[in-house]
Formats: sequence, structure tokens, C-alpha cells
Amino acid sequence: MPRFTDQTVLVTGGTGGLGESHVRAYHAEGANVVIGSTAGGFDTASVLAAELGERALATRLDVTREQDWTVAVAAAERAFGALTILVNNAGVQNPATTIEATDLARWDRTLAVNVTGQFLGIKAVTPAMRRAGGGVIVNIGSTMGYGGTALYASYVASKWAIRGLTLTAALELGRDGIRVNAIHPGVVSTKLINEPSAPGERPISDFYDPEPFAVPRLGDPADVSAALLYLTSPEASFATGTELVLDGGLLLGPALAAGV
Repeated sequence: MPRFTDQTVLVTGGTGGLGESHVRAYHAEGANVVIGSTAGGFDTASVLAAELGERALATRLDVTREQDWTVAVAAAERAFGALTILVNNAGVQNPATTIEATDLARWDRTLAVNVTGQFLGIKAVTPAMRRAGGGVIVNIGSTMGYGGTALYASYVASKWAIRGLTLTAALELGRDGIRVNAIHPGVVSTKLINEPSAPGERPISDFYDPEPFAVPRLGDPADVSAALLYLTSPEASFATGTELVLDGGLLLGPALAAGV
């Protein structure tokens, strides 16, 4: 039997490179999937839901709007009876710029999506997961939440904040049968990495070379999806407040050369 039969999963940013991978992975494992997308991506989400079939639902979800969360959770319960897994996947990257030159509106937008969006998600799904008898929340962070990165202050700050939010939520919700964990990917081959974050900029992939590290390749969305399936499965029932770094050894630094 598939691992997630009778489970319902809400994935925010469900049409992005990571999000679509997560949606497809859960659906293949028997879950009902709710594909959260902003209005701009809703047509794409609807096409994906139609392709997957009766166990898939697209919903408009701007993660910075509390009312959108209320509607999305209600839609999941109405369609599938319960909501048991939340993947707080939606996120944005800031254009490369110094702190001094960072526009306040850009700073606010990055934190609104990356931090407030996850906070509102946890807040919105908690009552639904209590009604379901428990659940699992996974927040998608970044290895940028483990250090500083010049020119990306707002993104770095948001990813550090996700770590604290995850650990606090795990303490608050554990006795309700709700586990809260985080995955911190390194450089994964998605549009966020391979395409410029603003017109005229070069993509991050132009500046990143995985060759020095223990696993000398870019990550693949499937790598993250596989880790996500584990953390939300019964096999990980003893894991809460877990921060899983998935970076091919990036944070470890350069690896010893082969044969040395």
C-alpha cells in the first residue's frame, strides 16, 4: 500500500520547481494533494491538478494573506475530510544587493513570504490537524540560514527566522500529536537558481561550482522530495524539531580530493 493513503497534504508554492516535485511525489504515494498557488500561478496549478486526477485540488493561496489560508484549509477539509500534512514550501529570493542599497519594500516582501507565510500556515492548519488527530508540518528553509551571505541579507534573515519558528512550533504542538520539522536545502537546480532573480542579473548558478564539495553536483528537486516524504511518514514519528540539512556537503566545506 502507498505510504500516504488517506493522508491529505497541502503544499504551498505548489507549481514551482520544488513544489511541483513535492506534489507529484505525494500523489504517487497515495496522498490527496492540495496545490497552493498565488493567483498568477493558479492556471498552472489547475492544469497540474487536472493531470493528477481526483485526488488533487488547486487552491488560490497567497501565503501572506491570512484569509487565503482560512479558505485553503477549509477547501482541503471539504474535499478530503481532513488535513494532515503541511509543506511550507513557498518562498522568494531577493535580488543581489547590499544592505545599504536594499529597498525597504523588498525587505518587507521577502520576510512576508518566507517567514510570515510560514507562521500563518502553522497558525491556520493547527486546528485542522487537531481535528484530524494529529499531523506533520515541514518548513522549507535553506543552508543560508546557517551563516551569512553577502548581498542577500533579507533572504538570509528570513531563513534564520524559519529555524526559530520551526523549533518553537515543535515545542508548542508536540502534545497535540503535531510534529514540526525543517529541511534546509543547499543549491538545488530550480528556476530560483538557474534564472535571474531580477532583470539584468546573472543567475546564482553562474557563481556556484559544486566541484569542491563532497557530493559534486547540484541538488535535484527529487532529493528534497524524498527527504520530505520520510519526515512526514510514520517512519519519522520520533522526529520533531529536526533540522535536516540537504546540501551535498556545502556547509562542511571543500572535501578531500579522491585518492588522497
